[in-house]
Amino acid sequence: MSSVLRVGLGVMSNATQAPSTIANIGVVMFTVSDVDAAIAFYTEKLGFEVRSDTRFGENGEHRWVEVAPPGGDARLALNPPMRDEPGGGSIGVETADVLGEHKRLGALGVEVDEPMTPPGAPAMFFARDPDGNNVWVVEAPPAGA
Repeated sequence: MSSVLRVGLGVMSNATQAPSTIANIGVVMFTVSDVDAAIAFYTEKLGFEVRSDTRFGENGEHRWVEVAPPGGDARLALNPPMRDEPGGGSIGVETADVLGEHKRLGALGVEVDEPMTPPGAPAMFFARDPDGNNVWVVEAPPAGA
């Protein structure tokens, strides 16, 4: 059995399996108690933009909402809970200025923890949205790294 492990991006493959056709993480999902309040948080506090806000279902009773940082490829879907309470998810976003973003979000009243730089890891902190979902703000790796 042949396996390959490449450190850095954490790419692993197993030559005995058919290659995946998945090429990208395009959408991650957070459960939220109030979709409109979540849109306001992500657009007004984090500076995201609304990419999709579509009603669906026989009578338009469901709603699919996606937000994303301007220019970003991956989107964050904001969904009402299907089975459990809202909150409890985590995503990571990148910035070139962790301390500046920490100061900016704190000034906007966003709940943020103190910045940290664990050994061998980039500088980071986490913020929480109104439903308790964690948004890890991580220092972006240098270009070409």
